[in-house]
Amino acid sequence: MKYIKIPFLLLWRAWFYILMFSTIIIMVPFLLVLTAKESYYHSFWKMIHVWGKIIVYGMGFRLKVDYDQKIESDQSYMFVANHASFIDPFVMIALSKNPIVFVGKKELVKIPIFGFFYRRVVIMVDRSSEKSRKNVYARAKKRLKNGVSMGIFPEGLVPHEGEVLAPFKNGAFSLSIEFEIPIVTQIYFEAKQYFSWNFFKGGPGVIRVKQHTFIETKNLTHKDMESLKQNVFDIIYQDLIADEKYMVATNRFKK
Repeated sequence: MKYIKIPFLLLWRAWFYILMFSTIIIMVPFLLVLTAKESYYHSFWKMIHVWGKIIVYGMGFRLKVDYDQKIESDQSYMFVANHASFIDPFVMIALSKNPIVFVGKKELVKIPIFGFFYRRVVIMVDRSSEKSRKNVYARAKKRLKNGVSMGIFPEGLVPHEGEVLAPFKNGAFSLSIEFEIPIVTQIYFEAKQYFSWNFFKGGPGVIRVKQHTFIETKNLTHKDMESLKQNVFDIIYQDLIADEKYMVATNRFKK
């Protein structure tokens, strides 16, 4: 992909925020109703699933997905993916018809309008607080029913642009074992290249996604958590470093 010229790139970046906030404002009356009760979550997700597609495709991205295994509509899963860009959650939302409850950082509550609804639907965690981390289990247990899944970016942050993959936090794997739900590993290859945190890099393009065969967690105990976490880390890391396009982009960011 050739990078677009800076003035057009900045306009394109600005369009992302215009698109995101304008669509949220349009949805406000529906969001107020659909986030009022947890029993409405499936209906809420149908709207958010469409919204995710509007954001992804409205930014000029296209998704090319390689499925080793496809999800079932009545099953709960733990979706995990590498975190390379602000577009990542929208990709995960656009790909899944199954309702996903995200575990996310409490800092995002500060974003105007978005933060209000974020607080109502996301399981927020303060990673510096042990009490907050324990509260995630209670809230997750309540939400993981009727085919609702969870989504976590286990790096817990967007790594430095020249870094392939940051170390994983325990949350996704501990919850997967606790609730005996399969782990769905997704890999986003071009997100960092096309929608970097650097406003002067990127542009529209095709984002390739790899969804691996699910990893079952039944009969595992918390003694198995470290090996499970390392297994998922290795799957994502090996795919990324084996991908020439991804590594070329990563090396470019190091400069």
